[in-house]
Amino acid sequence: MSTPPRPRMTGIGRVLVIVYAIMALAATGRSFVQIVQRFDEAPLAYTLSAVSAVVYIVATLALVFAGRRGWYLVAWVAIVFELIGVLVVGALSLAVPELFAHDSVWSWFGRGYVFVPLVLPFLGLWWLVTHRPAASVHATEPAAVRS
Repeated sequence: MSTPPRPRMTGIGRVLVIVYAIMALAATGRSFVQIVQRFDEAPLAYTLSAVSAVVYIVATLALVFAGRRGWYLVAWVAIVFELIGVLVVGALSLAVPELFAHDSVWSWFGRGYVFVPLVLPFLGLWWLVTHRPAASVHATEPAAVRS
């Protein structure tokens, strides 16, 4: 039995994926340079930049494939992690600035990236809520029929 066609990503979904991909590239480049050149100066900030890069890469891929239930769940986890990360790191960079003498992607709520890291997870979560994947035909079939 064939599965129904997945809807193609259009409009705001494409823009969201492009912005996530740009953030993935920017955070990866920044963390690579920071870790290679000056890791001993601010290991916490530079490690957080690398973590944010991984989160943006995973979120980008998950949003591209969010029509599949597994990837949809990965997108939720990645974007919620991103939101918590930017809020916690942003708050800590205000409350305890000596922890972040060197900026990371999420420090100061993403000030170095024009606050895109603060706004992006809210847009990502909104998109996920409004674009749930269609229920699979296979989910309603008995296990014996699927195998």
